[in-house]
Amino acid sequence: MEAIINRRSIRKYIEKPVSESQVNKMLEAGRWAPSRGNSQPWKFIVLKDIQIRKELAKVIKTGKFLAKANTGIAVIVDPELSKHPEQEGAAATQNILLAAHELGLGSCWISIYGTEWAEKAAQILSIPEKEWLISVISIGYPGETPEKGRKDLNEITFVNKYGFQ
Repeated sequence: MEAIINRRSIRKYIEKPVSESQVNKMLEAGRWAPSRGNSQPWKFIVLKDIQIRKELAKVIKTGKFLAKANTGIAVIVDPELSKHPEQEGAAATQNILLAAHELGLGSCWISIYGTEWAEKAAQILSIPEKEWLISVISIGYPGETPEKGRKDLNEITFVNKYGFQ
């Protein structure tokens, strides 16, 4: 619960390397995401090269900060392996975000799937046309500590039917 409650989207990073061990732990978390029928339709690209992160940051309108992150992870799914590839890619993304927080890292989910820049970003990463780039996650040591709250449960929870408390 600590990671779920305290994780925040981090868009500013300090210059401190993310270790190979940390990257592997985040990938492991992504690998263990739930999928229908255990289809595991995801693949991951670790974005170590600053030039690739900068090129992606130019293309992804909502991800300019990726160029300042120490690393990144792209989440790809094969829609032929799953009836719910977007959701399963999102589950893998969330697991990686929570693992990053547990490791003392900051991260930010950059949605790609369904955007006008998805195709260009996929080309930069040489992703086969039949597979979908779902998200890119910027990762590094946090250079900020944003505070955000959540709506009260009674504002978003109903019993048995929508609108009934």
